[in-house]
Amino acid sequence: MATHVDRLLPSDEAEALLELTREIAEKELAPRAAELEERAEFPAEAYRLLGRSGLLSLPFAERRGGGGQPYEVYLQVVEEIAAAWPSVAVGTSVHSLTATVVDVNATEEQRAEWLPRMLSGDWLGAYCLSEPQAGSDVSGIRTRARSEGDEYVVSGTKQWISNGSCADYYILFARTGDDPRRGLSAFVVPADTEGMSFGPPEKKMGLACDVTTQVIFDNARIPAGHRIGDEGAGMRVALSALDAGRLGIAAVATGIAQAALTHAVGYAREREQFGRPIGDFQGLQFLLADMGAAVERARATYLHAARLKDAGRPFSRQASIAKLTATDTAMRVTTDAVQVLGGNGYTREYPVERLFRDAKVTQIFEGTNQIQRMVIGRDLLR
Repeated sequence: MATHVDRLLPSDEAEALLELTREIAEKELAPRAAELEERAEFPAEAYRLLGRSGLLSLPFAERRGGGGQPYEVYLQVVEEIAAAWPSVAVGTSVHSLTATVVDVNATEEQRAEWLPRMLSGDWLGAYCLSEPQAGSDVSGIRTRARSEGDEYVVSGTKQWISNGSCADYYILFARTGDDPRRGLSAFVVPADTEGMSFGPPEKKMGLACDVTTQVIFDNARIPAGHRIGDEGAGMRVALSALDAGRLGIAAVATGIAQAALTHAVGYAREREQFGRPIGDFQGLQFLLADMGAAVERARATYLHAARLKDAGRPFSRQASIAKLTATDTAMRVTTDAVQVLGGNGYTREYPVERLFRDAKVTQIFEGTNQIQRMVIGRDLLR
């Protein structure tokens, strides 16, 4: 079922990009989503298609091989992808996060070497920050990179890595010193690096095609020239991209909520009880109205934050507000969509059940919603 949203876009080019995205989402992504999610199969062809279409490079400068689009346009593209196939939208957001780390923090030589492959979709990225004992607490990272001549020798385990064993490169954060905050460094690690291996895919509640694994480093050797930024600058490098990443997840969550709303409205028009469509009953109309208002609030919060970012203004608090608002909305709206469909909503014959399961993790990754509340509260009190 197509998802059409009235959007206020900044240019004719942006309008064309959103139309292209909708066409790809409706014709290429949505028809394959349910089957591949059931099989938990990595959607490699979907990413290749998005790369060929220029949709993996949108928020990056044209001089670096990007699309030169404002962040508000890129996020609306992510939302449209999420409405068709949330796993692919999450992978797209994660990939953009990895490329942002390089774009913002790498040297000119590194950018020239890596960004063209990243932005064309030839290379798909993964973001290796979390560990079994270090999720929200980045200072608790234990993976260590020991300097040996012109190489670093890395040992440790990363956990919950989206695109897991399927990525072409990994943005790795590892400890090069003992200081909790100033002892981290960042690296680009190609997937064929010797000494790197992967755990089995996690058996998750949702987002089955977002293959998530441990990434294990056992004396893996990384050239010193693959370090991003100064040694010990890893915390700053990580934080430089997280606000943008949170907006990506806010857009994903909004797309999930919009898709659930669209399915619920369509069902309410067609399903009849007591001789008339169930949408004629005021109780259901009010439920749908609250769902629709929540989706539009979520979209408004991420667009406001994105427009601040595009204007070069601080947006960290607004990014956390968007992530909190949109992901809580996704959970609430998908729950209500299951209710609208009744018993049918609880079966896998209808997509709202999968959207419900996909929505939950958006409240957890890219910083739990409890962490977002801490960020917001501290910023307000600063």
